[in-house]
Amino acid sequence: MTKKSAKKTVSTFADLPELIAEETANPAFEASFGDPLPLSIIEPGDEPGEHTMPEPFTAQKVCGELITSLYCLLTDTRLDPLAPQIAWGIVNSFHFVAGTVERQEDRLADKIRDMTRRMEPGEVFNKDLEDTQLQCRSLAEQRAAIETLRDYAAAMYRACWRRAWAPTKGSKASSVTTASYINALDFLQERALAKREKHQPQGPVVIFSGPAVWEEWQPLWAKLSEIKARVPHMTLVTTGQRKGADAIAAAWAAREGVPVVAYGLYGGGRKAPYQRNRKMGELEPVEAVLCEGSGIQANLYQTMRKQGVPIHAFRKPKDAPASRKPQNGEGDTFRQARRSA
Repeated sequence: MTKKSAKKTVSTFADLPELIAEETANPAFEASFGDPLPLSIIEPGDEPGEHTMPEPFTAQKVCGELITSLYCLLTDTRLDPLAPQIAWGIVNSFHFVAGTVERQEDRLADKIRDMTRRMEPGEVFNKDLEDTQLQCRSLAEQRAAIETLRDYAAAMYRACWRRAWAPTKGSKASSVTTASYINALDFLQERALAKREKHQPQGPVVIFSGPAVWEEWQPLWAKLSEIKARVPHMTLVTTGQRKGADAIAAAWAAREGVPVVAYGLYGGGRKAPYQRNRKMGELEPVEAVLCEGSGIQANLYQTMRKQGVPIHAFRKPKDAPASRKPQNGEGDTFRQARRSA
C-alpha cells in the first residue's frame, strides 16, 4: 500500500500516524510543543534535565476532546443548559494556570535583572544565574504551551456553543485561534505606555454598547462588518456585559478575529457607569455603535455626539420586551446569532 500526500509518501501502515500528525497539526501546537528546550527545570530547586513535551498532534487532539466530548455527552439532555458553564470552567482552568506561571516567570525575570546589576565573580554566582535563566525560560515554555491549550479549547468552545469565551477578570491575549479579549485596565495601561513611547500598537477604537436584553443580531453584525471594511485594524470596545447586545458584538468579533476590550464597571456607586462612558470617550474612538437602552446608553450617545464621533444608533424594536434584569439562562437566547458565529 502506498499513500501519497502533498508533503510525503508512505508505504506502510506504520508510517501513517506520522503522516497524519504532519498534515493535521495546528501550527500553534507545533510551535509550542514541537521544538522543546534541550534542557529544562520543571520544579524550583531541580537540576536541569531532559524532559519530554507532549507530542503536538496528541496535545491538540486531547485538548479538543475535552470540550467536544462534553458537548456530545450533555447536548439534548436535561444537563444541556449547564454544559457551556462547565466547558467555560475547563477553558478557564488553562487560563488560570497560565496566569500563575506567568507571575512566576515575572518574579524570576526580576531576580535575573537584579543579579545582572550586582554581577559577582565566581562559579557559584554564575551557576545560580544560569540556573535562574534556564528556569525562567522553562516557565516561559510551559506558559506558551498552556496558552496554546487554552486558545484551542476556547476555539472549540466557540465551535460547540457559538459564543466567544472570555475570562471573568484579567487579560487573554490570544495569538492564533481567537480574538484578543483584553481587560480594560490592562488596555489602558498598555495604551498609556504606548503613548509615552510614541507608538500605538492598538488599532482604531470602535465603541459598542447596548442593553442586556436584545434579540436582533443581524443588523448589528451587518453594521460591524461594514465598519470593519472601512477600518480593517479596528479594536472593538464594549461595555462588557455577557448578555444582550454586548454578547452579540463579542460573538461577531470572535468570528471576525477582531480584538475586544471589555470595559466593565470598576468601582461602585451610581456614577460608575457615567464615569466609564467618559473614560471610553477618552479612547478617541473613530466610530460608535449604540443600541437604545437605559440612561447609560443615552449618556454615552451624548458623550460621543459632543466629541463628533460618527454614531450608528439602533432603536429598540417595537415588539421587544421591556428592559429588565435578565433571569438565569436568559441572554443565552441568541441562538441564531451563535449559529452563524
